[in-house]
Amino acid sequence: MLKMKILKPVDSLCDYTFNFCWNDSKLQPEDVIPFQEGTSITYRDLVAALKAGKDLYIDGNVGKRLAYSMGTDLKHLGGTGKIETAGNIFIEGDVEPEAGMGMVSGSLYVRGDIAEPWGNILEVTSDVTGYRKFRSITDILSNGPGQDTLKKNSLTENTLILNDGILRGTIGARCNWEGTIIVEGNVYNGTGVLMQKGTVIVKGDAGMNTGSHLDGGTVVVHGSVGEFSGAYMKDGRLAFINAKGYVGAGMTRGAVYSKKKASTSPPAAKAKLEKDDIEFIRKIMETGRVESMLYNKYEAEKEKEKFVKVHMRDGSIVMRKI
Repeated sequence: MLKMKILKPVDSLCDYTFNFCWNDSKLQPEDVIPFQEGTSITYRDLVAALKAGKDLYIDGNVGKRLAYSMGTDLKHLGGTGKIETAGNIFIEGDVEPEAGMGMVSGSLYVRGDIAEPWGNILEVTSDVTGYRKFRSITDILSNGPGQDTLKKNSLTENTLILNDGILRGTIGARCNWEGTIIVEGNVYNGTGVLMQKGTVIVKGDAGMNTGSHLDGGTVVVHGSVGEFSGAYMKDGRLAFINAKGYVGAGMTRGAVYSKKKASTSPPAAKAKLEKDDIEFIRKIMETGRVESMLYNKYEAEKEKEKFVKVHMRDGSIVMRKI
């Protein structure tokens, strides 16, 4: 077990993305974590230990974004993008918001409380006295709860119902499970990010990046979605009532459905609503046939063929495809 004591809360501990350092250099993997007592552990040391299956013990309160994307072999850092095993994190204190965002494996053991919004995590019965235990939703759905029992929520063979009133983000991240997640309320950012199979149904509103990088799954929101929803979609379906911002930026495949007309970013464009689209909307949005026919559909617009004028010697003009 790797142990560390911190005197003040520090953000982005055990963050597999290193806080997206390749974009804005907020922190570097080799930076020594501040406010340590008696050790000189770096951000990379924590992630390396988890990747090796080791447990971490942190004495003190921790800041925001604990265990961001924990358990992912990230493509941005030269990895495969697939889920890998991870060790466990023990926190001898409280945890600030956005813990477990995008987390897909490993467990969090917390002596105190986790502030909302949470990430892709659920509280389960703890097997360590004095600590609360949290596991990734994706891990529980993919590998089963095992000896753990969910607290306040319910899981059957094909349906997970989240009705504990806790605001969560990145629900179903990288999920490859043929089932349905039903959220009885609102959700935070990134619902269904990189989801390959399964369905997330939100009975309230959703935040930014809803269905972003969606890769085959289905995300349904019975309310509004925030900015950048459906961005970089690779496949799948995203449905909602209305969008507070632009949708579909950089999408390559898949479909976005909106009851109210949505503002799109290239290459997303209005598409024809087909019979199977209407049946999908009718079922998933719980609407009548006529109302389903009024939804707007958006897909990645195919690049139009480009032509150039070629002046021939006889004075004629020929349009030649580039």
